[in-house]
Order: sequence, then structure tokens, then C-alpha cells
Amino acid sequence: MTPFIAELLGTMILILLGGGVVANVVLKGTNGHSSGWIVITTGWALAVFTGVVIAGPYSGAHLNPAVTLAMILSDNLSWATACSYVLAQFIGAMTGAFLVWLMYKDHFDETEDAGAKQAVFCTSPALRNLPINLISEIIGTFVLIIAVFFFKDGEIAIDDTKAPIGLGSIGAIPVAFVVWVIGLSLGGTTGYAINPARDLGPRIIHAILPIKNKAGFNASYAWVPVIGPLIGAALAYVVYIIVT
Repeated sequence: MTPFIAELLGTMILILLGGGVVANVVLKGTNGHSSGWIVITTGWALAVFTGVVIAGPYSGAHLNPAVTLAMILSDNLSWATACSYVLAQFIGAMTGAFLVWLMYKDHFDETEDAGAKQAVFCTSPALRNLPINLISEIIGTFVLIIAVFFFKDGEIAIDDTKAPIGLGSIGAIPVAFVVWVIGLSLGGTTGYAINPARDLGPRIIHAILPIKNKAGFNASYAWVPVIGPLIGAALAYVVYIIVT
């Protein structure tokens, strides 16, 4: 499997399972309806675990443009490879979101709450305060990326060189635990996108799909879960360089 296909498939599975657990909790009439935040955060953590298991041996399992940016900054990835990874991540995220809608279509039709339906696809702030919302995404992603930098057990070949950091090389379980604790501890403010592709790709699919009584694109907020994670990744790299 090529790295491009690995990133696409891994991200697709990530969003299928991550968006799927949100759909199971928030949509009307599901068996998991109203089962709560702990179910959502656990489901997302295990979604990351599954995506990393699939993509790890072939691409390093970035599954996230913020991770890819961190690899560029640490000179472990060329710009050409990085662009192909990000493209694959967005295609995978959009495909996964579509599959969630297809599977839960009857429940989308039964659900009247437009916000709940949009939550299956993308994040929104619990309290809208754009500077604080941006800081929330920066901090959440900082924790993810700084942990990735310190998970340097093993190497993965990227661009014909040995890169010291690759999610697939460290095992999927530690990454899943980090994502889980970010959701439990830091996810209550914005829903912890911590991944531009995870948020923007499905947000676009939500805008395209024929969903009854759906919320708007919310462009005035949509930049936060894109820019915040990228800033968080860059800050994590800077801190890692300083302390090591």
C-alpha cells in the first residue's frame, strides 16, 4: 500500500468511527442516544487507534495536517510528500464523513436539532469566544504533538531517510490514550478538533449533503479548528527543540 492510500484509508476509518460515535450519541433513535461525553471521547480515541494501526506501517499514520506540519518542521518530510499526505487526509476525512451520513441517514432524518446533526461532522464552541476558542485548539494540539515528539521509539522510512518520529512507529495505543485524555480534559470548550482535516473536510461534506434542516457552514468559526491546530503543532516543535 502506498503512503498516499495509507493516509487516505487511515483517515477515512478515523472519521467513520469518530463521526460514527458522535452520530450514535446525538442522533434521535439510535441505540446509543444520549450516552454522553465519555462514550464520545472513548470512541474517538479508539478511532485514532484503528486509523494508526491501518496506516502506520505504510505512511507513519499522520492522519492529521498538524502532525504532517510537525514532521516538516523537524525535517523528516519533504514538502512534496507532505502535500500528498494532506490531500489524502482531506479526501479520507470527507469520504469517512459521507459514509457516516449514509449509515445513519434514517436517524439524521428523524433528528430535528440542526446543531446535533452538524456535530456529527465538525466541531463548534460550547461558548463562542473566538480568541479563547483558538487558544483551546492550540493547547489541545500542542499536547498531542509534544507527546508525539517524545514518542520516539523506533524509526520509519520517509522520503528514503530514517525519520525519528512517525506515529506508526510508536504503536497505536499510546497515541489513542493521548487523544482520549485530550478529549476528557481539554475537549469541553471546542470539541477538540486538533486536526484541520478532521474538521474542515467533514464540514464541507455537511454543507453539500441533502440533510434536512441543517445548520449553516459557520465560516466565521470554521477557521479556528484549522488554524489553531497548525499553531499548536508549530509551538510544540519549538518547545521540543528548546527542551531537548
